[in-house]
Amino acid sequence: MQSKKLFTYTAAAMAAITLTFLQSCSSDADEQDIPQEAQLSQEEFQAVLETEEWTGVADTALAELFQNGNSNSGKSAANECYQAEYTETGFTATFGNCVLNGTENVNGTLVVTYGTDPETASFTAVYDSFYVGDIEVNGTRSFTLTASEGNSVSMTIVSDMTLDFADGSTISESGTRSLAITFGETLADSTFSIEGDWTLLKDGNTYTVAITSPLTGNFECGYLVSGVMTLGKNGLSIIADLGDGQCDNLAILTYPNGVQEEFEL
Repeated sequence: MQSKKLFTYTAAAMAAITLTFLQSCSSDADEQDIPQEAQLSQEEFQAVLETEEWTGVADTALAELFQNGNSNSGKSAANECYQAEYTETGFTATFGNCVLNGTENVNGTLVVTYGTDPETASFTAVYDSFYVGDIEVNGTRSFTLTASEGNSVSMTIVSDMTLDFADGSTISESGTRSLAITFGETLADSTFSIEGDWTLLKDGNTYTVAITSPLTGNFECGYLVSGVMTLGKNGLSIIADLGDGQCDNLAILTYPNGVQEEFEL
């Protein structure tokens, strides 16, 4: 299936785009003249966005293993980092304390079940005591790839994950992220858009992210160039407008009291 072959590229693109976004949106806003109760600290802001660094650490590897498909039932695959055993309904991937995507060592086993819809390529991975460094990851992560007509492809990830840290703290995350890619003749013509919403529970606080207008960019510009997202903390909301398509590092933040500020990414 051609859509299966696109899984690895799309998963890798999702990881790269997410990393760019996290690097861009980590500036400190503590010194802004905004009421304290309406502010998100830099640590909070990063925590809301950076969970993908841990929950998505195995995405590209799983996509590569998924490419083998049901034809490998009863067979196995391996490299220096992980090995997989296939059945008719999925595969089990075991990671041997190795580095993926420049992260800390990953260790543990993921059980993957293929989706049953013949119109899409999909699978669900179950994380049970999976480790990224000393962070324990538990939960489920489901992937659906849809090959559109022409030169477009889209992938949706639905996650319900819990991260347990060595210091005893816990982060729970649930929600959906969707990535659509349109391939052009040049990097500037090859564009992507991100949609979704997710909720994070950390230290007794509830944080939300809702993309109200798709975040867009291209593979030539180093920044997201347009889109609107709402960041919430315990019911308070900050709106981030990432621009009108220009390749720049500027965004406009609107705080609960109506104050607007230009924000350098």
